[in-house]
Amino acid sequence: MPDVLDPLLTRYASWLAMPTEATADTSDEDPDEVVLMPMVLRIERGTPPGRTALLEAAASAALAVCLDERAEPGGEWHEQLHRWTSGRIRKVSRRARGAHWAAVQDLPGRTVEVDGAEVRAFLPSRVADMPKELTRLQISGSELDADEPGPPRPDAPVLWLNPHVPMSAGKSAAQVGHATMFLAALLHGEGRADEVARWSAAGLPCSVRTADPATWARLLPGDDAETAWRRDGVAAVRDAGFTEVDPGTVTVLGQWR
Repeated sequence: MPDVLDPLLTRYASWLAMPTEATADTSDEDPDEVVLMPMVLRIERGTPPGRTALLEAAASAALAVCLDERAEPGGEWHEQLHRWTSGRIRKVSRRARGAHWAAVQDLPGRTVEVDGAEVRAFLPSRVADMPKELTRLQISGSELDADEPGPPRPDAPVLWLNPHVPMSAGKSAAQVGHATMFLAALLHGEGRADEVARWSAAGLPCSVRTADPATWARLLPGDDAETAWRRDGVAAVRDAGFTEVDPGTVTVLGQWR
């Protein structure tokens, strides 16, 4: 497994231990120097995808980039990915259809399809360096109707969305992408790289579901991330509050099963 996810291990527990209202200080940040992983959601006008399937594709695509053989040490993607995961793992979701979707397929990244829903995650880059094929795509307008996906599949991790915090499909796509990365990093850190390899070989399947309040309360790690992981196989995604949600909000609980 590529080592690009290793930097997440040293920061994961400290993120959860920060004060709830804490957020990153970006007052001196040059917007053009921000490094992001772009994710493009395919949303055709007449045939939009199912919301759950699209989020599941997004979760798998983000991790697929990190586990790609080109992310291995010495690979052409390794340096950019390692630099990104050593800082703030920001993602931005954009939407595309038709010719604009076709135009981004040649850019470095991985496309995942789930039940007809397609998402492509790209190699992270500075905002100033992003190609026009990506920057011309809209960030807003990615909302999709809620669906009823049924019980989670038993042979894949579950990514539980916070039932108390509404998020757009674009925001949710980025958050579930964080969750799969944390799960893979924690497994690898415990010497369970074989489990990650099997997951990858199967196509990185996952189930995205909105938790009911009781499940959310039971699985929420609080300030004891280590116990939550060892007892329930749960990794939490805590948002910095740049968009849509308040700083410190736990948006997703990834549960390895």
